[in-house]
Amino acid sequence: MKITFLGTGTSQGIPIIGSKHPVCLSGDEKDKRLRVSVLIEWDDFTYVIDCGPDFRQQMLRADCDKIDGIIFTHEHSDHVQGFDDIRPFYFRQGDIPIYGHKRVLKSLKKRFDYVFKTENKYPGAPAVTVNRIKNKPFKLGNLEVIPVNGKHDKLQVFGFKFGEFAYLTDMKTVKDKEVEKIKNVKVLVVNALRIQPHQSHFNLEEALLFIKRVNPEMAYLTHISHLLGFHEVVEKTLPKNVFLAYDGLQINL
Repeated sequence: MKITFLGTGTSQGIPIIGSKHPVCLSGDEKDKRLRVSVLIEWDDFTYVIDCGPDFRQQMLRADCDKIDGIIFTHEHSDHVQGFDDIRPFYFRQGDIPIYGHKRVLKSLKKRFDYVFKTENKYPGAPAVTVNRIKNKPFKLGNLEVIPVNGKHDKLQVFGFKFGEFAYLTDMKTVKDKEVEKIKNVKVLVVNALRIQPHQSHFNLEEALLFIKRVNPEMAYLTHISHLLGFHEVVEKTLPKNVFLAYDGLQINL
């Protein structure tokens, strides 16, 4: 299995438009972060988790020419706003499978109603096949995927376990029974927004405590804002098995 971090930034990305914050002015490419998403490949299967506003740019940079589906964690704009840019895949492949909680699917149907139309549909619009995710395992290709339920402030959010890889973003609280699903995985990815506490995201301290609960072999931090600090500086402060993810990073399992 190969995981490519398409984006590792928070909702505004880094640099933030017009910001003079030192991290936003950094010349280090690892401090430049598109909106959060990952590409997961195994055998002949290719799936994307979330497609935010930078989806087109991310697909071009990753040289990705086919996807077997998109899995959504939740419906916030930084995770869904690139939905229209599935069109090139649709034109080549046909209907694109999408997977999400029933609330997320309802939101997509409202915001991108033209995608879901069955009559008098605009000929340039893409089409999808809809798959509802509940909090129980489901199959993607030849792999069983296990949802991990959490809260983003008061909003329900799904993380996902693919074999020995677990991906959780935009989490603030996760119950013990959900943590048990991902205990001792090889690789855990979890959000770490900034140093100071935040209402709906783990800050760095909370992310590190959560990693201890899960006890993975390795962990990567994502959904990072400029307020976490410079990549090179923060990375040196982390435990030996914890790393900051960065855009374009690839890991193999």
